[in-house]
Amino acid sequence: MNAWLSLTIAIIAEVIATSALKASEGFSRPWPSVLVVVGYAAAFYFLSLTLRRIPIGIAYAVWAGAGTVLITVIGAVVFRQKIDLAGGIGIGLIVAGVLVLNLLSKSSAH
Repeated sequence: MNAWLSLTIAIIAEVIATSALKASEGFSRPWPSVLVVVGYAAAFYFLSLTLRRIPIGIAYAVWAGAGTVLITVIGAVVFRQKIDLAGGIGIGLIVAGVLVLNLLSKSSAH
């Protein structure tokens, strides 16, 4: 499997699991709780596949950065959480950092 595809799957699984964690209400709701466990298991499995081909620092930066941005968007849209100007700037800096790592850094494995 392509390393970037497995990283994308890991990110999506982590975002689903984190969203379900909010919906589980402290693991008091069974179906969201099951989704948390399954989602995180899938996320770590696919992240482990990613690490066969992409350096850990790059993979984790992309995984954490993309996950943070996506969770922030889901928080705003689904859970109606507000993002202020400083939060928006911070998210923009995360996106910029991931882009710099992938487009300009020689550390990234392409």
